[in-house]
Amino acid sequence: MSNEENKPVRVLIADDHQMFLDGLKALLKREKNIQVIGEVSNGLDAFEFIRKQQPDLLITDISMPGMSGVELTRQVKMTYPEVKVLVLSMYNDREIVSEILMSEAEGYILKNTGRQELMNAINRIVDNSTYYSNEVLNIMMTRMKRQKTIEKNTALLTPREIEIVKLIMEEFSSEEIADKLFISKRTVDTHRKNIIQKTNTRTLVGLIKFAIENNLVDFHQ
Repeated sequence: MSNEENKPVRVLIADDHQMFLDGLKALLKREKNIQVIGEVSNGLDAFEFIRKQQPDLLITDISMPGMSGVELTRQVKMTYPEVKVLVLSMYNDREIVSEILMSEAEGYILKNTGRQELMNAINRIVDNSTYYSNEVLNIMMTRMKRQKTIEKNTALLTPREIEIVKLIMEEFSSEEIADKLFISKRTVDTHRKNIIQKTNTRTLVGLIKFAIENNLVDFHQ
């Protein structure tokens, strides 16, 4: 570790599981080049601690009261970009991994990792590099491949056909779709036939499955 003047790395730990927090703190205290300067159990306290103490490294969980680890990371990197962030979490969901990557955290490893990988991650991050574990990288690669598949599948459809698929998912009839888009019912039926052929779906259930798999349904509306 090329730490300036061999000063210990000043670490803040943020995790709302006390047993895990105690175990991680005990593990890090064995390391001569690491100084645990604080421990907090929620995101708001973590951000306030960083504002006052400016640690070298924040090790944070994802799910915490007050402010999530994702939002905490985003706020820290915006306000105190010199503070490094290592996310240490049980979450291996593609969306969470993507959010952490977009928030510009320097590292992400899972809580089931061993001591050696944890120390490798800390050393790499403190040396101005990044560390995302192989499992996390595989999740990111899977997401990228899925996104490419989605782009390939939806490229088969015209913008009008995608619009009609979305209306079908909202349970609009052909007549209602025609009225909404100011086209004839015959034109809508032609589009529906083309959609079925292009998506290789024989039933409405098949079309619903295609729409869900290719992010054509917004469940948050």
